Amino acid sequence: MEQIILSLAIVMLLGVLCIKCFSKLGVPAFLGFLLIGILLGPYATNILNIEFMGLTQEIATMAMVILLIRAGLGLSRDSLRKVGRVAVEMSCIPSVFEGLLVMIVGHYFLGISFIESGMLGFILAAVSPAILVPRMLNLIDKGLGTKKGIPEILLTGSSADDVVAITIFSVFLGMYTGGNINIVWSIASIPISLILGVLTGFLTGLILLYAFRRWDFSDIEKLFVTLATGILLNSLGEALQGRIPLAGLVGVMVIGFLLLDRMPKVALDLSNRYSNLWIVAEIVIFVLLGAQLELPLLIETPEGLFAPVIIVGILVICIGLIARFGGVFMALAGSGLNNKEKIFCMTSYIPKANVQATIGAVPLAAGVASGELILAISAISIIFTAPLGALLIDFFNDKLLTKDETLDNSKSIEVPTN
Repeated sequence: MEQIILSLAIVMLLGVLCIKCFSKLGVPAFLGFLLIGILLGPYATNILNIEFMGLTQEIATMAMVILLIRAGLGLSRDSLRKVGRVAVEMSCIPSVFEGLLVMIVGHYFLGISFIESGMLGFILAAVSPAILVPRMLNLIDKGLGTKKGIPEILLTGSSADDVVAITIFSVFLGMYTGGNINIVWSIASIPISLILGVLTGFLTGLILLYAFRRWDFSDIEKLFVTLATGILLNSLGEALQGRIPLAGLVGVMVIGFLLLDRMPKVALDLSNRYSNLWIVAEIVIFVLLGAQLELPLLIETPEGLFAPVIIVGILVICIGLIARFGGVFMALAGSGLNNKEKIFCMTSYIPKANVQATIGAVPLAAGVASGELILAISAISIIFTAPLGALLIDFFNDKLLTKDETLDNSKSIEVPTN
C-alpha cells in the first residue's frame, strides 16, 4: 500500500508540473501525462509500482463516471430535444462503418481471420470520452456551435458509441471462443441496453433529487453522493452483463441531466466541482495509459507483416478513420449542419483512449492467437489518435463553428482546458 501511495504522489506531482509547463507552450497537458507514464513505466525507468499499475481499469472506470456525470450536468432539455435523432445516428453509424472496414482491412493487411480482425475493428471503433467530453463542455461554455447543438450531438452520441462498439466486440469474441452467442439477440441488446440505461439513470436521479430536497447536504457531500451513485450504477450494469443488457454509463449521464433540469443551481455548483475532480482523474488515467504501452512490440515486424507493427497499425487505423468520417457524414445528413460544422464533427470523432486501454488486452487474456498484435494496435491507436484528435478539436473549434451570441455568460460553467 505504501508503494502505491508513493507512486500516486510521484504521478500527481509530475502531473501538476506538466500542466504548468504545457499550458505555457499551448500544448494539451495530457500529452505530457502520456510521456510521464512512458518514462515511469516498465519499458523505461520502471519507477511505478506494479500494483498501482494494476489499478488502471478501476481508475479508468471512475474517470468515466466523473466525465459522464459532468457531461450530463452540461446537457439541457432544450438542447437534447433539438439533437435527438442526429445524436442517436451518431451513436451507431460511424462506429459500425469503422469497425466493419477495419475487419476487412485487418484480415488482409495483418493476416488474421475475419473474426479476429472484427474484434480489432470494434476495439478501435470506440471514441474517447476522456478527450471528447471536456472539450465539448468547453464549447458549450464558450457558446461555440451551441445554436445548432453540435457539442450536445457529440456528447450524447459518443457516450452511446462506446456501448455499441463494446457490444459488437463481445459478439466477435464470443464467436472466437466458441461461446453460446445468439447474434440476433446480441445486436438487439444494443438499443435495449441504452433504453434500460436511460430509465435506470432517470429513476436513480429522481431518488437523488428527493434526497437533496429532503435532507440538507453540503456541496461536498452532494459531490460524493453523486459520484458514489454513479459508480454503483455502472457496477450494476457490469454485474448484469450477460443476463440483462444495461448501459450503466449512459444512466450515469442521465443523472447529471436530471439534476440540471430539476435543480439547476445545484447542478452548476456540482459541475464546477466535477471539473476540478477531473483534473486529478485525467492526470492519473493518462499516466497509467502511457506506462502500459508495450513499446518494444510496436517496432517489431512479425512474420506475415510487410512492415513494422507501428506502420501497419497506423495504416489500418487511418483507413478505419476514413470509414468513420463517412459514417459521421451520413449520420449528419438532414441535420442542418453546413460543411464546416460536419468537418468539425468528423475531427471530433478521431480520438481513442479509454475503451482501447480497457479492452485492448481482453483478446490476449482470452487466448486469441493474434492477441498481442491486437493489443499493440490498440496501443498505437491511443498514441496516434488521442493527441491528433485533441489538437484538431482545439485548433479548429473557433474556425469551423459559429459562436452563439445569445449565450448568457453569467450561467456558463467553468471547465478546465487541460
